Amino acid sequence: MAMLRSRAYVGLLVVAAILGVPISAAAWGFLALVSYLQKELFTHLPHGLGYSTAPAWWPLPMLVIGAVLAALAIRYLPGNGGASPAPGFAVHPPPTPVQLPGVICAALASLAFGAVIGPEMPLIALGSGLAVLATKAARRRPVPAQGVRVLGAAGSFAAISTLLGSPITGAFLLMEASGLGGPMMGLVLLPGLLASGVGALIFVGLDSLTGLGTFSLAIPHLPAYSRPDVAQFGWAVVIGLAAALLGPAILWLSLSVHRYAEKWVMIVLPLAGVAVAVLTIIYTQATGKPASDVLFSGQSDTGTLVQHAASYSVGALLLLLVCKTLAYGVSRGSFRGGPIFPALFIGTAGGILMSHLPGLPLVAAVAMGIGAMTAAVMKAAAHLGPARQPAGALGRGQGHAAGDRGGSSSPTSPSPTSGRAWPHVRQRRRSSHRRRPPPAGDNPVSRVSEGEGSRNGNGRLHAPTGDGWPAAVGWAPDSASSTAASGDRIRSAARVEAGRGVCG
Repeated sequence: MAMLRSRAYVGLLVVAAILGVPISAAAWGFLALVSYLQKELFTHLPHGLGYSTAPAWWPLPMLVIGAVLAALAIRYLPGNGGASPAPGFAVHPPPTPVQLPGVICAALASLAFGAVIGPEMPLIALGSGLAVLATKAARRRPVPAQGVRVLGAAGSFAAISTLLGSPITGAFLLMEASGLGGPMMGLVLLPGLLASGVGALIFVGLDSLTGLGTFSLAIPHLPAYSRPDVAQFGWAVVIGLAAALLGPAILWLSLSVHRYAEKWVMIVLPLAGVAVAVLTIIYTQATGKPASDVLFSGQSDTGTLVQHAASYSVGALLLLLVCKTLAYGVSRGSFRGGPIFPALFIGTAGGILMSHLPGLPLVAAVAMGIGAMTAAVMKAAAHLGPARQPAGALGRGQGHAAGDRGGSSSPTSPSPTSGRAWPHVRQRRRSSHRRRPPPAGDNPVSRVSEGEGSRNGNGRLHAPTGDGWPAAVGWAPDSASSTAASGDRIRSAARVEAGRGVCG
């Protein structure tokens, strides 16, 4: 509480509110650009080529072109196009300034050309990256490392302030994905909510000025709904069990595709685009419904689907559910974006399908489907997202591999969740990035402020507190003498010579 009342923290709140204005405007501009490009590519371009409506095969060239552009951004631009959504929704370290163009380009190529992926993870990367960039620009009064992390988190809050319909919803989503708790949650939550509130005002103001929309999830004109009954609670159990089976199946498909996409990105992404296009063509030709039911994130089509639910037969809904789910799994494992909005659309379609059963009204069924699929996506994030991230990953601008074309999402420091040495350290013993023993007489404790770390009396490596890692990561490598003698080998051992030794 003393820190929350300090003058420095009040100043941090002021900076968070100020940063919320340009960051939310940039996020709104990104969403507006995605919407504009989608309309140009799938509506205006076919008309310009002489077609009254886009032909059934139109998604095929669009998705292939988008896949090639996304693959080029992932392969050749720094940052690998941002984090992959294959493992699920998670909060990752913010991209560095040199990585931001690659993240934006990969996301634009994925979203604008019809991939079944959402905008939330690129928006979070954009918001946190711009906030960290702003702190680096303050050269007269450098921002402390903890302040950089808090402002990076506030930038993420501002970027998705109205994406889910409410700033509070976006805030809880980020807290759930990042695993914030304890004192850290108190430090981050207040600046994050402040930036999120400012962002919501900016989104509403830009909508009023331009008339383009706030680009948030909304389902208008819902039918009347009275209250739940016992039968609906029973159907909620059934829908929850179905989502519990469907969620892991989508996760397995996306991870399977992702394993190949990491190795052969220039081949797998165009093939993934062809697969999504074929599924779209099958659906449109069999049902006569628009291709947008299968393509895109579903963010703007969820309300339309609910409003026209009566025009969809059971067979059309079943085919939509199958095609959208497969296209979502393939896109999530290859393209760049977020995994939440397609899952919400799948939950909506599943709820409409279940509403044909007795005792289950439409509104309740849709709400159950959306809630169940959201839980399925967040479960994947809880087990495969933040668990792999170092403590303090929310808003931390450190930890990218130094030699990975401007940075990857894999930290080069030992895992904070393990008390042992790197399991792969023997395979990388010839790496040019390994650490050398210090000269005689060098005191490692004096280098803590420089980011190198030291040992305590028990031989446990201490990392500097400013980079987001826990103070003691429990790494006990060989002594300096044995490391210096081996020259080009790095051993992972449990013994530490008493009174001396530094990491090699």
